[in-house]
Amino acid sequence: MPESSTKPYFLRALHEWCTDNGFTPHVVVQVDEHTRVPASFVQDGQITLNVGESATNHLVLGNEFIEFQARFGGKTESIWVPVGAVTAIYARETGTGMGFEVEALAKPQESQEPQEAQEPQEPQEPQEPSVIDGQSISLVPTAPTVPETPQKPEKPESTSKKPQLKIVK
Repeated sequence: MPESSTKPYFLRALHEWCTDNGFTPHVVVQVDEHTRVPASFVQDGQITLNVGESATNHLVLGNEFIEFQARFGGKTESIWVPVGAVTAIYARETGTGMGFEVEALAKPQESQEPQEAQEPQEPQEPQEPSVIDGQSISLVPTAPTVPETPQKPEKPESTSKKPQLKIVK
């Protein structure tokens, strides 16, 4: 039997740590066709979601997906995110958290994904997460798991020093 990913365990552990310490856990998600989030809140192919207890309803931090309900612009939305699409989890107040590589989506079980099952993709080797600590986070670009259209050129970096995620191998 193949070894399961450590990513969902790290996500649950850091979510619990944030909650226990009175911090607000946020996850950064790489949005693709497998991700169910409000499109109007996606910026540069990513969305940052508050997964704190006061911001979510029916939160499930599963091994394959994260699912919950939350209000966006006053409207309740059902959110469904594959764990493999999560690129970071951090405490909003301190920036302390962990960054991850995007993983290919394994063939979903029909009962999990809220809409039609998508075509399976080849699994990628799981990557070790990188640890971040600071006031805010910036993500290191990762290789896409599905073909994408050409992206806009990146904005020039600001002169203020912000912590960067580093991939630890």
